[in-house]
Amino acid sequence: MRVITFNANGIRSAARKGFFVWLARQRADLVCIQETRAQAHQLADRQFHPRPFHCHYLDAEKKGYSGVAIYSRRRPDRIVEGIGWAPFDREGRWLEFRFGTLSVVSLYLPSGSSGEARQKHKFETLDVLETHLHRLRRQRREAILCGDWNIAHRPIDLKNWRANQKNSGFLPEERAWMDRLFGPLGYVDAFREVDPRPEQYTWWSNRGRAREKNVGWRIDYQVVTPGLRGRVRRARIYRERFFSDHAPLIIDYDLDRIAC
Repeated sequence: MRVITFNANGIRSAARKGFFVWLARQRADLVCIQETRAQAHQLADRQFHPRPFHCHYLDAEKKGYSGVAIYSRRRPDRIVEGIGWAPFDREGRWLEFRFGTLSVVSLYLPSGSSGEARQKHKFETLDVLETHLHRLRRQRREAILCGDWNIAHRPIDLKNWRANQKNSGFLPEERAWMDRLFGPLGYVDAFREVDPRPEQYTWWSNRGRAREKNVGWRIDYQVVTPGLRGRVRRARIYRERFFSDHAPLIIDYDLDRIAC
């Protein structure tokens, strides 16, 4: 099963840059998109509902902001919008498709880079999300949590880690939260299961030829429950064409024994 996650930085902008033409050739089973930055009535065109997928968009209340989507070849048994916490859910940041015992989530965690108030909101979000992820584990479901987590976990996950230790996205408190996610909470960084190499980034600033020089951050993840640890087969970051300031992350799973 092939799963793609991609922060589009505006789904309409990504479409103009050829994202859907590229996607048609990827043989994906599930596609999780973040930062759609559009309302449903703005996505009536057929290209935003590509065949053979079942497509579902979750918008933010604020126009032109945030928003997530999932495209699935199989119709989900159930769709869950949000985690039950209004400050997070109003921004359209959690969309979950359920297939039997498997959950696939498109997740867009907030950034704190715009100022102190948003960083405070980000920390509050992490606290609430940690409780929700505990709850998800207790349900004894397998899960693939795809998205832009807006945190680089370790120095290997960004180019200039020394200079960024006081910046949102690489703060000690954020990295400690990721340690808990991949430690006591029991979740697994699927990409690192098969690719331990440095300089594997998914986001680059638009300033200073960062992408050309590969001065980037790995902040887009597919995070899985421990039962899927041994099911990760291949992973790659698509960097040949630019549809956004993020790159699509593509992971293949062996899920023949999972009800998906």
